[in-house]
Amino acid sequence: MNQEELLDFLLKELKQRNGGFILHQADSSQAVVLSVQRYQELLNQALLVESNGANIQIKNLFPSLEPQRLKTALVCGAGGFIGSHLVRRLKSEGYWVRGVDLKNPDFSPTAADDFVIGDLRDPEVCKQVLKRPSLPGISEGPFDEVYQLAADMGGAGYIFTGEHDADVMHNSAQINLNMAYLSQASGVGKIFYSSSACMYPAYNQLDPNNPKCSEDSAYPAAPDSEYGWEKLFSERLYLSFARNYKLNVRIARFHNIFGPEGTWQGGKEKAPAAICRKVAQAKDGGEIEIWGDGLQTRSFLYIDECLEGVRRLMESDFIGPVNIGSEEMVTINQLAQIAMDVAGKQLTLNHIEGPLGVRGRNSDNKLILEKLGWQPSMKLKDGIAKTYAWIAEQNNKASK
Repeated sequence: MNQEELLDFLLKELKQRNGGFILHQADSSQAVVLSVQRYQELLNQALLVESNGANIQIKNLFPSLEPQRLKTALVCGAGGFIGSHLVRRLKSEGYWVRGVDLKNPDFSPTAADDFVIGDLRDPEVCKQVLKRPSLPGISEGPFDEVYQLAADMGGAGYIFTGEHDADVMHNSAQINLNMAYLSQASGVGKIFYSSSACMYPAYNQLDPNNPKCSEDSAYPAAPDSEYGWEKLFSERLYLSFARNYKLNVRIARFHNIFGPEGTWQGGKEKAPAAICRKVAQAKDGGEIEIWGDGLQTRSFLYIDECLEGVRRLMESDFIGPVNIGSEEMVTINQLAQIAMDVAGKQLTLNHIEGPLGVRGRNSDNKLILEKLGWQPSMKLKDGIAKTYAWIAEQNNKASK
C-alpha cells in the first residue's frame, strides 16, 4: 500500500462521524469527527499495514493527522434565518452545536446537535443553555463560542411603523443583558454579537448617492429607529463587559442580509425577499408596488458571505465593531429590475406610500479589509437569482 492508497483508506474510514475529536488533513479543508477509541483503531490499522511491508512511517506521512478537541458552539436565534444557516456552517466545520430559539427553523430541520425551545429573555433559560453537556473526550463545561443573534426584528414594515418600538427595545435588550452577564459568569471562550447598520446616524444617510457608514461615523449617535438605538446600546454593553470582565467579544454590523430560507411574507420580510415575492406573484406585463419613489439606496449581502465574515472575525484577534456588508449600492427601483431580469418578466413599478427608513445606506468595507484581509465580493444579481428561485418555489407551494 503506497502513500496515496493509505491516505484514501484512512479518509474513507473517517467518514464515520461518531463524535469526540476532529482529524485534520494537511493542506485540505477536510475535517472529520471521531472518537478517541476510533482514532486509535484507525491508527493501529495503519500501523498494521506498515508492519506488513509497506515501509511507511505514519508520523512522517501524516504530520497533521492528530486528534484535536471537538469545538463547541451555542447559537442564540438558531431558529431564525441567519442563525439556522450559521448552525449548518459550524456543523460543516466539525463543531458540536446547540441552538436555542423561541421556534424551530421555518423551512428546514435544524442541523444542530441539540436544539432548545426557550425564551432568552428569561435568565434561567440562558443559564441552562449555557451549560454545555459532557461530550466524548470533553467533560461538562462552558462553550468555546457563543453566537448571539437573537433579537426582535423585521423589515421596514415592522421596524419603522413605530407600533413595535417598545417590544423591540425591551425584548432585544433583555436578551443581551442576560447573555452578556451570564456568558462571562459561565466562562465562555468567545462571544459574537450581531449588531446592525441601523445603528448609524440618520444625518449621515440623507444623501442616497453618498451615505456615510464607516465604523468611526457612529457618533454623535442618532439612529433612525428604536431598533438601531437598541443595537447601539448592546454594542456598548458587550464592549463594557469586555473592558470590565474580560469577556472575549466580537461585534459585527450586518448590512441587509438576504438569501433562501429567510422570511418572505407576513410583514417581517426585508426588501430583497419582498420584491422577489412580488415579482414571483405578478404576471408578466403586470405591476408591483414599491414604497416611496424607489430612489432610496441600499446594499444587500448574500447569506453565505455574511457567514464567511462572521467566521473570519471570530477566528481573528479583532474585536470590532466592523461592517459585514456589500459595497454594491443600488436603488430599490434597480433592485426590482434585477429581480425582474432574473425572473424574465417586464413589470411596471407602482410607487406608493410606505415606511422607508433612511434615504441611503451602503457598507464601507475599508476596515474589514484592513483587519481581516477580506471583503464580500458576490454580485447582487447572483444572490438574487438564488433567492428568487427559492421564493418562487415557496410561492408555488403556498398557492396550491
